[in-house]
Amino acid sequence: MKTNMTEKTILVTGGAGFIGSNLCEKLLELNNRVVCLDNFSIGKRSNIAPFLSNEQFTLIEGDIRSLETCQKAVRGVDYVLHEAALGSVPRSIKDPITTNEVNISGFLNMLVAACDEGVKRFIYAASSSTYGDSTTLPKVEDKIGKPLSPYAITKYVNELYADIFSRTYGMETIGLRYFNVFGRRQDPDGAYAAVIPLFIKQLINHESPVINGDGEYSRDFTYIDNVIQMNLLALATDNPEAINQVYNTAYGERTTLNQLTAYLKEFLSEYDPAIKNIEIKHGPFRSGDIPHSLANVDKAKCLLGYEPKYSMKGGLREAIRGYWEELK
Repeated sequence: MKTNMTEKTILVTGGAGFIGSNLCEKLLELNNRVVCLDNFSIGKRSNIAPFLSNEQFTLIEGDIRSLETCQKAVRGVDYVLHEAALGSVPRSIKDPITTNEVNISGFLNMLVAACDEGVKRFIYAASSSTYGDSTTLPKVEDKIGKPLSPYAITKYVNELYADIFSRTYGMETIGLRYFNVFGRRQDPDGAYAAVIPLFIKQLINHESPVINGDGEYSRDFTYIDNVIQMNLLALATDNPEAINQVYNTAYGERTTLNQLTAYLKEFLSEYDPAIKNIEIKHGPFRSGDIPHSLANVDKAKCLLGYEPKYSMKGGLREAIRGYWEELK
């Protein structure tokens, strides 16, 4: 993939998080100046530790719920990659107020600050949760259902606000609907750990992962490098038709949780044969979960030139290699 995205000043909110830190790393490799805004409620200092000695990297420790902090962060910035958010459907069900404050009020603060500063383009992390109760597969950008969780509501409201700012203030915005992203630096710990790093850690420790439900729910698991590619394309595009749009950001392949655990056991047993015999357990279905998720990525391919490099299984092998080295 070729990109002319170099020697720019780019703000990455949530830059110490899983996706954000990977974006910071790639942007620095491409010789950009990177500003990272993070309050470290979820992000880790270890994720950005290698960048702190780079004179092209600036860390601002602060919260997007403060408009003043957002205004400081966008000063002199060419582009914004807005990754900061409180993820997790269960977290939003447990605490909808904080999820709303961060994901909607914080998002609006960033839009206002970026608009007032005259930032060239505002690219933000949208979510496949926006498809809600729609049973249509694969998911196409202009056909959504009713949200199934407070988190899903917040991410849909983000899209509505971005559209209004594009129409009313002439801002360039692009939303990327992430589909179950996984890969290096994704935290396997904590109450709201994503399923892939959590299950990998448990299997490495010879513990039995617990699948919510019968395991036939399916997801379009998407490796981090595909997501990085989409962000770079959204930054670099000069196609007028590609701007002020929302795009599925995925590989376009569906995997059930039962299939996922089978792959994990297969790949991990190459490092430790005993893992092949670990039992997988099942618990109750989880409230707010979408049964099936599969992305149609034709729009991104057509308008942005997106060509995802990593299939789910290819990305999984890469992720497992990294987790094995880190956790063992």
